[in-house]
Amino acid sequence: MVPFQSTVPYELGLHEVADGVYAYLQPDGSWGYSNAGLVVGDHASLLVDTLFDLSLTEAMLAAMASLTAGSPITTIVNTHANGDHCHGNQLLGDTRVITSAATAREMADLPASALHALKQLDLGADGNTFVTEAFGAFRFDDIDVASPTATFSGRLHGDVGGRPFVLEEVGPAHTGGDVIVHLPDAGVVFAGDILFIGSTPIVWAGPVGNWLAALERVRALEPEVVVPGHGPVVGLAALSEVEAYLRFVHSEASKRAAAGLSAVEAAFDIDLGDYAGWSDSERLVANADAVYAEVLPGYARMNILTLLAEMGRYRRAHARRDA
Repeated sequence: MVPFQSTVPYELGLHEVADGVYAYLQPDGSWGYSNAGLVVGDHASLLVDTLFDLSLTEAMLAAMASLTAGSPITTIVNTHANGDHCHGNQLLGDTRVITSAATAREMADLPASALHALKQLDLGADGNTFVTEAFGAFRFDDIDVASPTATFSGRLHGDVGGRPFVLEEVGPAHTGGDVIVHLPDAGVVFAGDILFIGSTPIVWAGPVGNWLAALERVRALEPEVVVPGHGPVVGLAALSEVEAYLRFVHSEASKRAAAGLSAVEAAFDIDLGDYAGWSDSERLVANADAVYAEVLPGYARMNILTLLAEMGRYRRAHARRDA
């Protein structure tokens, strides 16, 4: 296969990546600024993910309006339960929503109201600053996420307007029920947050080995085009960078677990080297925590509030160091 050379600019908006297949990109891909997709068939379309709040999703749907006027969106696939991939579901009314059974359970456990409440909590100076920087631009108090109307486990074959698609459950990895969307007739995979390009992946669920297996599954499908959950459109070669980061973190965190450091101490101690230039490097705290849960019997992962506070402390410390 000829190596993919992307001609898709990493610019806000809708971009055709194959015949009738579009990626909606949101630079710079940091916290909350995710990608989505549209597959246009005969008189029907498939939407891959909605966005973090209603205003972002409204802007996306407006950008798609000329395409969906004749081929309305009849199906939404949510690749996972994080709000930046499902919070806009309600704007599509009673449109069919499909996701994995594990993701549906996580969506029920992660209401948008929790994020709204999070912005009101006191997580200490560093944590508060971090939450404001990461989530302050988004509005969560008017979101009532439309629950999935259909779920699956393993693999699901479907069709929208004569366009075949295959949904594959590859989690738990980034989250508990990650789904990738394969369009075999177009040579495209929407990878959801199995793939971050230019920003640091975050292991909310794990184990890391499952994430590596998910990336290998994307590779095995041999798509020409891969749309990540965050970052620019890429080809298969880009997967190796994420794989290398995950292996690096697993190795370095495991060494420090064996040496008796805490997960937070490990994150502060690891020299990111070539990965230090990726945005959102504070996610190393969560990633070390995930590795500790793998390698230390009985280890209890930090709760979300502790993770956010410690990521805020990491971000401030490294911003000061890099200044």
